[in-house]
Amino acid sequence: QVQLVESGGGLVQAGGSLRLSCAASGRSLSRTDMAWFRQAPGKEREFVAVIRWFGDASYADSLKGRFTISRDNAKNTVYLQMNSLKPEDTAVYYCAARMTMGALTTFSKSYDYWGQGTQVTVSS
Repeated sequence: QVQLVESGGGLVQAGGSLRLSCAASGRSLSRTDMAWFRQAPGKEREFVAVIRWFGDASYADSLKGRFTISRDNAKNTVYLQMNSLKPEDTAVYYCAARMTMGALTTFSKSYDYWGQGTQVTVSS
């Protein structure tokens, strides 16, 4: 069993930055694709970023250049650095782990474990 715990969310003004962390326990995730998703009120959960187990990263087109995903396998932790935040970035942010090997996917149902989420609120 894998437990994922997100942290780092909060209230920030537009233009500000936040760094989210996702700490995993239960097993090593060094050979696991890890992703961030977000869900705004009244909207469906959407893909934010994924980092492959070997380090390659991919982002939602609308977030490229502002968000950066990274991982520290020694700490079993994944990060999401968010810069130049906008009010439309307001959402609950979730990290997710995909336990099966395969091609890169941004499909939420492909991920097996999820954290409880951390709220990010960007004020205008």
